[in-house]
Amino acid sequence: MAWQLTHDLADFMATAGGYLRADPVRNTVPLTVLAALEATGPDAYGDVAPVFAWHRPYEIDRARGGATSDGNDVDGAALRTPPHPLLVAGFAAGAAEDLIRLLDADRPAGASAPEPEAAELAAAWPAVTGGRTAVRTRMRLFRLAGLRPPDPLPPGSARVAEQADLDVLVDWTAAFSAETGTGAEGARSVTDKLSYGGLMIWESRGEPVAMASLTRHVAGVCRVGSVYTPPRHRKSGYGGAITTAVSQRALGQGAAEVVLYTDLANPTSNALYQRLGYQPVGDRIALDLL
Repeated sequence: MAWQLTHDLADFMATAGGYLRADPVRNTVPLTVLAALEATGPDAYGDVAPVFAWHRPYEIDRARGGATSDGNDVDGAALRTPPHPLLVAGFAAGAAEDLIRLLDADRPAGASAPEPEAAELAAAWPAVTGGRTAVRTRMRLFRLAGLRPPDPLPPGSARVAEQADLDVLVDWTAAFSAETGTGAEGARSVTDKLSYGGLMIWESRGEPVAMASLTRHVAGVCRVGSVYTPPRHRKSGYGGAITTAVSQRALGQGAAEVVLYTDLANPTSNALYQRLGYQPVGDRIALDLL
């Protein structure tokens, strides 16, 4: 089988790390998930051990016998941090069925993959399992081409969040996850982001009115996420302001690329980020595996 499975993060990074870093913009999500696991340990996302998989062409796989490499002969990678869905970086055409069979003992309830791989997974899932799939979310990846801050900015200013902000950030993160359907992130995730200055707050008249997060910098890329304004503070420009602030912070910290994902079903956020200077790169599909 050309797919290889491991629970060993170091083994996975030694084998598939080069494949992922060859396109750090499109692979921003798996790379930052792996960075969090390296920084905080295997329980960064939950109490169940993560699982990792890489794919090689059959003839190379047979010749190497599954040995590690610099990643130049890897043409696919995926990982899962339960309870989160399977996260697919990519794979060669025709590899979906074998991946599903490899995961048979612990089938995921969902998967996130680039659009072509998601289409193949959706076709292969019923063929292998007899089940069905449904599209949960269609996401679009954007990269910052040139920041264009709102003019004028709304009242207030941005600051890096601190430990004293933990309670409000946990509440806002839960509300953001519920609204977007991205999966719950609790105090563990917020605490991790606070540890490296990865959360910012927009304050107006001394009151927090919006937040946004930044991932760790990996291979020159930093991703904006969790842009959230509580309902009573919306339509005041705070979302654009805090996105500008975290984008500027990423650039100031030396990021070569600043990226973010939007839900294609949300025309407001898609329009906002493009006004700020973000341009589309590609789409990712979240599937329910039933």
